[in-house]
Amino acid sequence: MRLANVRIGVRLSLGFAVLLVLTAALGLLSLNRIAVVNGATAEMATNWMVATRSLGDYRAAINGMRRAEAQHMMSVTDAQFTEQERVIEKARAEAAKHFSTYVTTVTTDEERPLVQAIQQAEKAYYEVQRELLATSRATDGVTDALRAIYGGPSSQAFAQLLERINVDLDFQTRGSDQTYKLSQDTYTETRWEVIGMIVLAILIGAWTAYVLTVSITRPLVHAVNMAAQVASGDLRAGRTMERRDELGQLMRALSDMSSNLARVVMTVRQGSEGVATASAEIAEGNHDLSARTESQASALEQTAASMEELSANVKQNADNARQANQLAMGASTVAEQGGQVVAEVVGTMKGISESSKKIAEIINVIDGIAFQTNILALNAAVEAARAGEQGRGFAVVAGEVRNLAQRSAQAAKEIKQLILGSVERVEAGAHLVDRAGGTMEEVVASIRRVTDIMGEISAASSEQSGGVSQVGEAVTQMDQVTQQNAALVEQMAAAASSLRQQSQALLEAVSVFQLDAAEAGLSSVSKRTVISGPPSPLPMRTSVSAPQRVPALASTRHKNDDWDSF
Repeated sequence: MRLANVRIGVRLSLGFAVLLVLTAALGLLSLNRIAVVNGATAEMATNWMVATRSLGDYRAAINGMRRAEAQHMMSVTDAQFTEQERVIEKARAEAAKHFSTYVTTVTTDEERPLVQAIQQAEKAYYEVQRELLATSRATDGVTDALRAIYGGPSSQAFAQLLERINVDLDFQTRGSDQTYKLSQDTYTETRWEVIGMIVLAILIGAWTAYVLTVSITRPLVHAVNMAAQVASGDLRAGRTMERRDELGQLMRALSDMSSNLARVVMTVRQGSEGVATASAEIAEGNHDLSARTESQASALEQTAASMEELSANVKQNADNARQANQLAMGASTVAEQGGQVVAEVVGTMKGISESSKKIAEIINVIDGIAFQTNILALNAAVEAARAGEQGRGFAVVAGEVRNLAQRSAQAAKEIKQLILGSVERVEAGAHLVDRAGGTMEEVVASIRRVTDIMGEISAASSEQSGGVSQVGEAVTQMDQVTQQNAALVEQMAAAASSLRQQSQALLEAVSVFQLDAAEAGLSSVSKRTVISGPPSPLPMRTSVSAPQRVPALASTRHKNDDWDSF
């Protein structure tokens, strides 16, 4: 399989994969060797060093116990004996603790006999120690028997125990040295292995980089040359490379780009003349559009004037409606005051009617009194007639009193009739006043409704006036926009003329490209004559100032004048 037929991504992936595999192998080897060194270091820290330190502390506790035995032998009082025995017990507890710590580190069969030997020697030493302490407490001072025990069995047991401890310490030292040597050997081997892997990775990486660089840069040089050929304007068919990777695709794409660009240039040559003709027609159409726009602007000016007159009339109607609303509000106020006066009159009439009724009742009382007076006068006259001559004068008086009583009764009847007539008229007047009050309330309500309607009419007139003003402003703005459009149409005519000139420049620009003979024959076009000169602009009215704008095509022309190459 040729390397040129393999995709660049696959090539790069394979190269990086080789480097990654070498890096991973180097890392795994380093991790393995580091694990060995770490295991040796951990064994030294957690086994050999702990065992050596524990045995050393154990030996120190035994030595302290031995010194306490000597002090016990020289003690005299019970307090001294007790103090030294306490020291011995404390040292024995320390020794037991350190020895237990050491036993936890024992993991090999080679070391277990050493532990058993120490335990046997310790047991023998403790038995002799008990005998020594008992003898020391039982005797006064240092006797020959006590010296014999201390210098004989006790000394032998102590020496044998120290010898067993020293043998075990030598074993721990040898194990620690072996572990240290193993870690050093592993470090040396690992260093040379890592150096070898690094050198191998550098050699393979350099070879891979060279192969990948050559397989990529050489085709890129060919692609750059083809792109430079196209950039110089040579659009003739270029060579292609028989490759299946991305660079081969790039070369084929450049070749296709050259072919497509040649067809585009040919199409541009054929279409430039059509653009020039179309731009001339656009200029003529813009001239007609400018004339119609001017006509529309005049019509909008007339419409604006009419809207101003309509706005003035609407404002006058709004003012009249506002005045009518104020008059209606005044009439409503006067009607409300008249209603209040009528209500007061109704109340007064009711008071008069009640007073007339009371007067009629008083007249009835007077009539009753006159009737009773007449009866009494009649009785007095009868009694005077019975009395004869003695009662004649009294009879005359009784007759006069009767006449007065009859006249009073007659007058009371007449007054009663007048009062009753007056009461009827007052009641009739009160009914009429009540009806007048209801009518006034209806008049007040009607005036209020008229006032509300006039207020609505005034508000509607104000809104209508504002709407007409807005319409007038909109028409004015439309007039301004129309005049601006007229100016823009003239600018478009000038732009169309510029476009025609640029199309001619475009024909000259694309002529620099070199095409094949067949394509060049197809792209030959005949020059047409077009309108030579932009249409004369219409005169603009002085009422509206057109905004100054620079045609976009004019600026584009300067950018495209030097279009010599693609």
